[in-house]
Amino acid sequence: MPFSYLHAADLHLDTPFTSVSGYPERVGAALREASLEAWDALISTAINRQVAFVVLAGDIYDGAERGIRAQRAFLDGVTRLAEHGIRTFLVHGNHDPVTEGWTAITSFPAEVHRFSETQVESISFEAGGEQVVVHGTSYAVSATTDNLALQFPSASPGAFNIGLLHANLSGLGSKHQDYSPCSLDDLRRTGYQYWALGHIHQRQTPHAGHPWIVYPGNIQGRTPRSSERGAKGAVIVAVTNGVAAEPEFVALDRVRFVDIAVAIDDVIDTGVLLDRLEAAADPARHGGRGVLVRATVEGSGRLHHELITQARRDEILRDLRDRGAGAAPFAWWERITWKTRSSVDVIDIRRREDFASDLLRFMDEAAPAVTAGWIDELPSDVVRELGELLPAADAPAIWEAAQRLALESVTALEP
Repeated sequence: MPFSYLHAADLHLDTPFTSVSGYPERVGAALREASLEAWDALISTAINRQVAFVVLAGDIYDGAERGIRAQRAFLDGVTRLAEHGIRTFLVHGNHDPVTEGWTAITSFPAEVHRFSETQVESISFEAGGEQVVVHGTSYAVSATTDNLALQFPSASPGAFNIGLLHANLSGLGSKHQDYSPCSLDDLRRTGYQYWALGHIHQRQTPHAGHPWIVYPGNIQGRTPRSSERGAKGAVIVAVTNGVAAEPEFVALDRVRFVDIAVAIDDVIDTGVLLDRLEAAADPARHGGRGVLVRATVEGSGRLHHELITQARRDEILRDLRDRGAGAAPFAWWERITWKTRSSVDVIDIRRREDFASDLLRFMDEAAPAVTAGWIDELPSDVVRELGELLPAADAPAIWEAAQRLALESVTALEP
């Protein structure tokens, strides 16, 4: 009989969100509950999908000082699994090492096995008529820099072998701290069918087939960093006759960090731009959960000059926030990056013989005189207006903008 199991990692239960500020209470409340609700979704998914067992590859909690709310939520979850006959196997990682920090709950259902921090344990049991062996070890302390993979024994013959480890696999370009570093060869030499890894928050499969080496990513994004954006969750692995199928990703996150980009090339007014921004960030397009949005407005067009002042940009962000925060699910706009430019084709103008081309040649001749100090010679009221127009720009950027504005003004008068 085929069987399946769920592999998750980096739960960081009750973790605080970082790098997101200024959101209203309704959004803040959703962020505070997101990791615990993602954990509840994991439990419900495991039960509904009738998996044989669950493997959790470390960082159950966010820190050594585990909060009582997080610990009670974890106990409630694994107890629900046990009541449905689902085993749980877990290791601790660098965020929740066994010998550091405070533990309020030490008694778990018999179906829950926490792997030792002193040695690699191998737990054998039956699932779907097949013999399964889960090998694992926990971190004793946070700063575990030994290659724990080298301690894992060879595969048990005739069984489906799973290695459960919180580790930093080399060659992935990860910015995570280098705890328990190991290589693909270190893992392959064991002969296991599957390595259930944790520590890297971005879902990826460093090796497919035999063995499957999988990072499921964390179950709930925590910051706007690239590794935290997009869908978050766990994987479910089906096993038939000792062969694992390709892991199936299951989204569990309750709030999602998303990046969107909207171009102004064919946008006729700011209202249309707002509609397109809201459509791109619509929670329905992102799994129907609340979204934290970072947007980029790019492209070229005449709308560029409507959007160039900081006051107009602030007004757009404020309007999006007001509308999005009150929606259900919400869309909270964290920031908008502006990368628009005017639609003037300078190369085409250079080829012409008219006032616009003469103006461009005049500006070309004046360009060498543009230095860092030229702006200081302007009247103070002009400097102030330029600062409002391009608050973060330096002198060359202001000069370029002035060139484009002049050219657009001239070309707009052309018949």
